[in-house]
Amino acid sequence: TARGEQHWTSSDPDNGIRLCLYRPDLSHPHTDLPVILYIHGGGFVLGSPEMADDDLAKLAVELQAIVIAVDYRLAPEHPFPIPLEDCYAALDWIFCNGAAQGMNTSNLVIMGHSAGGGLAAALALLARDRGLRTIAGLVLIYPMLDHRTGTPDAPPANPTTGTFSWSRQANHFCWECLRGAYAVDDDRKALFSPALATDLSDLPPTFICVGALDLFLEEDLAFGLSLSRSGVPVELHVYPGVPHMFDQLPGEQTTQATQDIARAVHRMIAAGLCD
Repeated sequence: TARGEQHWTSSDPDNGIRLCLYRPDLSHPHTDLPVILYIHGGGFVLGSPEMADDDLAKLAVELQAIVIAVDYRLAPEHPFPIPLEDCYAALDWIFCNGAAQGMNTSNLVIMGHSAGGGLAAALALLARDRGLRTIAGLVLIYPMLDHRTGTPDAPPANPTTGTFSWSRQANHFCWECLRGAYAVDDDRKALFSPALATDLSDLPPTFICVGALDLFLEEDLAFGLSLSRSGVPVELHVYPGVPHMFDQLPGEQTTQATQDIARAVHRMIAAGLCD
């Protein structure tokens, strides 16, 4: 079993970001557990850590790791860069408080679903740019990476994607909510839309998975190739016949993806212990 806790990035909860922490309930205390920072999906406009409560508790037990889910503020009330900076505040909290919480902060994996995957990719870029290069791995589960998808400015559209679960119209709406008044015309644009990044070097080893019918198939494949060309180790899985959010329903591909994700995180953690 896993024990749930709540923390805030500030001593004043009114000014801090809520963190949901899942700690494996071990028979004796451990002071050197790996850490998974989890960022939930919801198109940047909805959702909470509790969406994945059971899965995160299971992951903490299976991997014997502390899982921390960040309750970042949502668009459109809180547009870019606020959600990303909230995620960075969670990362900073881990490094400042990890030792007291029994964490091995040199063995940290960032994970996110959908919009949370986009924020996870942006967070890895932001951490790198701010000089923080000790992240053991990056796990992107059908990540939302390209604000152009669903617009006339999008790269060539794949007619086999985007019919189920998540449409081009919904995608455009949510990106506009996140964008707010931002013009996407300065050196922060890759932090807004990671598909725009021209330099992916020095990012941690990355796992990406996506369904073959997902609207994000093209941008996820392109991002994986860009990572590889930048010298980043990449593991990329495409699951046939399934759309966006396929893992919310039982089935063969869901079982396979769950196993693939757990194995990838386990390998990242094991590699981090060897560094």
